[in-house]
Amino acid sequence: MQAPPARAFRRPIDRPHIAPYSPAMQAELDTLETKIRQVAELCHTLRQDNIALRQQLLTAQRDNKQLTTRLDAAKTRLQTLLDTLPEDV
Repeated sequence: MQAPPARAFRRPIDRPHIAPYSPAMQAELDTLETKIRQVAELCHTLRQDNIALRQQLLTAQRDNKQLTTRLDAAKTRLQTLLDTLPEDV
């Protein structure tokens, strides 16, 4: 499930049945709304970073597998060459 774009977090929270809050309470609610928005944006950013890191990991694993295969082939060739050398040398 893909997160909504970051700009979606910037719209004000709908408050259709707002009770008349005191200015102090309204300030606290506004602060809380800002913090929630920041957490949501951070979550979105971390999800994107996680996706990128998973792709990097898959690429590194694929490269590692290819290098291991090449190393095994080189070992086999080297062993074959060693087996063809005379024993008295």
